Amino acid sequence: MAFDLYQQITDRIIAELEKGRIPWHKPWKCCSGAVSRATGKPYSVLNQLMLPKPGEYVTFNQAIEEGHPVKKGEKASMVFFFKFIDGEDKDTGKPKKIPLLKYYSVFHISQCDGMKPRFTVSDFPSNLEPDDRAEKILADYVKRSGVTLRMEQSDCAFYRPSTDTIVIPDLGQFVDVAEYYSTLFHETIHSTGHPSRLNRITDIAMFGSENYSKEELVAELGASYLVNTVGLKTPSSFGNSAGYIQGWLSALKNDKRFIVSAAGKAEKAVQMILGENEKQDEHSL
Repeated sequence: MAFDLYQQITDRIIAELEKGRIPWHKPWKCCSGAVSRATGKPYSVLNQLMLPKPGEYVTFNQAIEEGHPVKKGEKASMVFFFKFIDGEDKDTGKPKKIPLLKYYSVFHISQCDGMKPRFTVSDFPSNLEPDDRAEKILADYVKRSGVTLRMEQSDCAFYRPSTDTIVIPDLGQFVDVAEYYSTLFHETIHSTGHPSRLNRITDIAMFGSENYSKEELVAELGASYLVNTVGLKTPSSFGNSAGYIQGWLSALKNDKRFIVSAAGKAEKAVQMILGENEKQDEHSL
């Protein structure tokens, strides 16, 4: 049987969900989570899920070049990315860039003989009221996007596409500031799906449906990444987690590309909120 990258990713996530764990809720100790030792840059949303721990990663040859080879018996982890190749549109015959899922193997520096961290891991403070970094990210996004953001006394948080409005309870209603921003970032990720932005939300999906599960997964992945980007930590569970887990399990088992697709969409949403430019020719997952 041929090696299937999509199936490898899906099986890893299903195994965690079946244990009742949501693997993208990680208490990372720095904004970058898992990073490339060669560049110091954080890996993408999907790779943050797949790599076993935060910190620096190297390839086998990089470890040898540094004089700190990988210890005997250590097992590699995979880093996934899309490489775009030239192709042809089947309907029009016009040239088209086709994404090809690829991977390479890396090792955490703890798996290498005597290798020390190259970059400083920052311990960010939590329980700020409010958090300046999160507020700046949100203010910049609201200004650029034109979305309406309302904080008010209420019993629910939601994004309404018809009015392009995010509504969230006041900060004072939350017992934990990190959970407040997790909720706010979740709804903000939803707003990137508006037709005027990434055009991800095209219809109204019923709770428990596959489309609903997909969009909620995108929002959870994106929110988790943003919360950890500003250095806040949240509990490993959230409201309705059992219902979400069952929905995701069902969707994952029916579509092996589901998690890769959701992670890619979450990555684009995060980039939009942070105001980052996407790579044109090659996009790491």
